[in-house]
Amino acid sequence: MTGDRPSAAAWRNLVMATVGFTLTFWAWNLVAPLAGDFDDRLHMGASAQSLLVAVPVLVGSLGRVPVGALTDRYGARLMFPLTSALTIIPVLLLIPARSSYAALLLVGFVLGLGGTTFAIGVPLVNSWFPPAHRGAALGIFGMGMGGVALSGFLTPRMYHRGENLPFLVMAIALAVYAVLAAFLINDRPDREIPSTPLAARLGRAARLRVTWELSALYAIGFGGIVAFGVYLPTYLRTWYGLTPTDAGTRAAGFALVTVVFRPLGGWLADRVHPAVVTAWALGLVAVLAIIQSFDPVLVPTATICLLLMAAGLGTASGSVFALVSRVTPQPQVGSVTGIVGATGGLGGFVPPLVMGAVYSAKSSYSIAYMLLSDLALAACVYSYARMRTAGTPSKPPPSPARTREEPTSPPTRTQNRGAL
Repeated sequence: MTGDRPSAAAWRNLVMATVGFTLTFWAWNLVAPLAGDFDDRLHMGASAQSLLVAVPVLVGSLGRVPVGALTDRYGARLMFPLTSALTIIPVLLLIPARSSYAALLLVGFVLGLGGTTFAIGVPLVNSWFPPAHRGAALGIFGMGMGGVALSGFLTPRMYHRGENLPFLVMAIALAVYAVLAAFLINDRPDREIPSTPLAARLGRAARLRVTWELSALYAIGFGGIVAFGVYLPTYLRTWYGLTPTDAGTRAAGFALVTVVFRPLGGWLADRVHPAVVTAWALGLVAVLAIIQSFDPVLVPTATICLLLMAAGLGTASGSVFALVSRVTPQPQVGSVTGIVGATGGLGGFVPPLVMGAVYSAKSSYSIAYMLLSDLALAACVYSYARMRTAGTPSKPPPSPARTREEPTSPPTRTQNRGAL
């Protein structure tokens, strides 16, 4: 890097990280767009279908914690191609597994590996870009969430052309990327390599208060994106009666809006405090969730409401990680990213289960949207009130004022004798 300008190597690593994130997220989301087709064969209930699409989210989320810490230790040059190559295994196993619900759950568990690459890319990008450009760079990397949109749009169409086609195409794409990543991704030559054990590093990151504050914010921002990404096709089919292909297309549009607005959130965070950007974005989500809880008609009200909600969630997810890069020591970015990313993913695991359970009990999704509104509003207030000062060095306390009785100069010899 020359001064504050990112180098060519920084941009090359950003491009490779974003492409890898996109492909592995597409693989991570292979089950959700096909859940309706699997249901036609397996006759799953609403709760069973919710569990099927949520399992990869859960594993991918929890897996970010060790993967982020391993990235701190071994670097993205090893972790990105290795994780991409290993993701090929569950992708291909979906071919024989789709005729059994238990097999789909098991393979979906392993498929969660594809969701861990987020914790590899953030420390890589964070290390290559100077502070003035990190928010925008992390926002661009976050556009890899577009893998969810690609999956929602392309996976059902490929599946209808050939039931094995989406899995074979995905496996080939991951194999090509793994080879390219092994040659084109480089860690910063001067990056600090931690020497302490994995458990100790994770424990140190977990003891930081800001880790859990950021985790809570990211669980709502990014967790909302993941939740809608995996459950929106089911919601649109169940409540609005859309066909699986039409529902997948509209869900892809939702995911595409989050992809576009995530770098905008990072860009704004470079110019305005990221906590302020987060507060405004989540405040918008809270209002829109209330409107959607009244079950408006799909066109135009619900469509506009869901797309604006996608914009708010995308902006918040970008600005939160700009805040991570601002307040986290560089050697701990991978560990903190792993914990924050895991919590964000867990934020996407719970809502599909809640929505399925609420619909099964009440034949309505209104309660679920009101819960989202409450959480988004609480995060909005906390972000604005507390997170604007997070990571700000505290000023040293002023020296105590001298009292009138204190001498302003060393006592003279006469004064000493008098004291004696």
